[in-house]
Amino acid sequence: MSKKQQKVLKRIVVALILLIAVSILDALVEMPWILRLALYLVPYLVIGYDILKKAGKGILKRQVFDENFLMAVATIGAVCLGEFKEGAAVMLFYQIGELFQSVAVGKSRKNIAALMDIRPDYANMMVDGKLEKVDPDDVEIGSEIIINPGEKVPIDGVITEGNTTLNTSALTGESLPRDASCGDEIISGCINMTGMIKVKTTKEFGDSTVSKILDLVENSAMKKSRSENFITKFAKYYTPAVCYGALALAILPPIVRLFMGSSPMWGEWIIRALTFLVISCPCALVISIPLSFFGGIGCASSNGILVKGSNYLEALSATKYIVFDKTGTLTKGVFEVTASYPENGFDKETLLGMAAYAESSSSHPISLSLKKAYGQELDLSRVSDIEEIAGHGVCARVDGKKVYVGNMRLMQRENLTVTTEHKEGTVCYVAVDGTYAGCIVISDVVKPTTKDAIAGLKKNGIKKTIMLTGDANETAQRVAAEIGIDEVHSELLPADKVAQVEHILNAKGEKENLAFVGDGINDAPVLSRADIGIAMGAMGSDAAIEAADVVLMDDDPAKIALAMKISVRTLKIVRENIVFALAVKAVCLILGALGIANMWVAIFADVGVMVLAVLNATRALKIRA
Repeated sequence: MSKKQQKVLKRIVVALILLIAVSILDALVEMPWILRLALYLVPYLVIGYDILKKAGKGILKRQVFDENFLMAVATIGAVCLGEFKEGAAVMLFYQIGELFQSVAVGKSRKNIAALMDIRPDYANMMVDGKLEKVDPDDVEIGSEIIINPGEKVPIDGVITEGNTTLNTSALTGESLPRDASCGDEIISGCINMTGMIKVKTTKEFGDSTVSKILDLVENSAMKKSRSENFITKFAKYYTPAVCYGALALAILPPIVRLFMGSSPMWGEWIIRALTFLVISCPCALVISIPLSFFGGIGCASSNGILVKGSNYLEALSATKYIVFDKTGTLTKGVFEVTASYPENGFDKETLLGMAAYAESSSSHPISLSLKKAYGQELDLSRVSDIEEIAGHGVCARVDGKKVYVGNMRLMQRENLTVTTEHKEGTVCYVAVDGTYAGCIVISDVVKPTTKDAIAGLKKNGIKKTIMLTGDANETAQRVAAEIGIDEVHSELLPADKVAQVEHILNAKGEKENLAFVGDGINDAPVLSRADIGIAMGAMGSDAAIEAADVVLMDDDPAKIALAMKISVRTLKIVRENIVFALAVKAVCLILGALGIANMWVAIFADVGVMVLAVLNATRALKIRA
């Protein structure tokens, strides 16, 4: 508990003891009403002085109709009518409910606070030959920082020295540590677990991953959902309505009775009106609805899903169409050798070796993938006369043999016959001393979770999955068939992707949402145009992350289905609270107006409903896959 909550708890305990003592004394001893009033006012003021103070400030600021005003009027009215015990008890139980709500909100905030704990306090830099702790904001791009075991990575960068294991759970929700070594990119917010590393920073602290995450989470509450906006508007009209209704209940029936020649029974009807006011307090709705969304956002963040506002969390539940970019979203975005087809007496190792040596001087992604697939250290003394043939490939001498590596045009130029033409990816054809040696297929590898992710989305009610890509149609169709995508549009420019999304938006139902999932800077316009933009946070570009409404911190497309599940469950909890609170209050208001419900029923209708609604709202924190 916070100090403020502890203070309120002490006041509750003191007021409860005083109220019990005064009640016992009142039952045992006959006292004049002025003494009874004075004695009951002690516990009443101990527990309720802050409510009275807030109500007074609201009246002075002309912001009259809130829960503090309702409680103040109801309890003061009860005291004025001689219901001293009831007036003090209502204020006591109201404060108990408020304390419970405060503790529940604090519990949900701990989930966010755990994420906030990733904020680094310092960065280690060499200053005048000495290692000093400096403010991360003061570290410039290109600076070299040192990160010791157990320390948080303060700024995004590239490891220049050392090997380590990183704990990325605060960012991605993934409990399995990740190995990192010299040359690997490293993002802020991770925890260095094992070895000391040196990192060359690639961003300023304000632009680094951890700063952007914290900014997204801190500002998520600014964007309210339709349910929250409904409650805000509802409370704006509801509170004055019930206040005027209570006033009418206190005045009109006695006047009618007076005209009919009966006793007006002013005291009876005023007590009913005060009971009506206590029952009507909208705390359960005003508190539990935002708390439910806050819990849902906290649950998502703990699973590596950053939702920029409760409006986006709500919109996810109505998503029926999901459009994917291919490279870096459904696939890893890196080239790998996926197949090799040696011919004319060559074996796979020789084929890969000749290609790797011929491409040894190039840093092109295809060249790097060939060298990685070969898997052996290259002896550069074996290769000479490397020549790049623009638009075709390369030519080199390997162990004295003339080797050509390139596309089909290169083979045709050298008058070499290719027996089988493969179209499943990027194909490198290899020839050695005028003999066709075979071909090597290089593809962008599908992420291991992609197929399950698409299946999971369909189980969650997605009507259609669509893939948009700038790749060749053969490659796009192969990937789509492998992972189960429903519709494919290939060979698209960024403007074409926007046009395709516009077409789907026009065709879908009015209450159906479309989500676009992408990672590149060229995806930013589409992310902004879709109903929901979902970006890959680890490998995605800054522009894509900025334009998106939801960010997946570990680039796992399977997290989209989890985000939708959290959205649906959160909305279910919100609806349960709205229906429950309104139903109970409606019944109790009718009973109060008829004189059947007394102040104790009013206490249950207010505090009891609020406690139950808040308890239900905290379930949003515990949604699991």
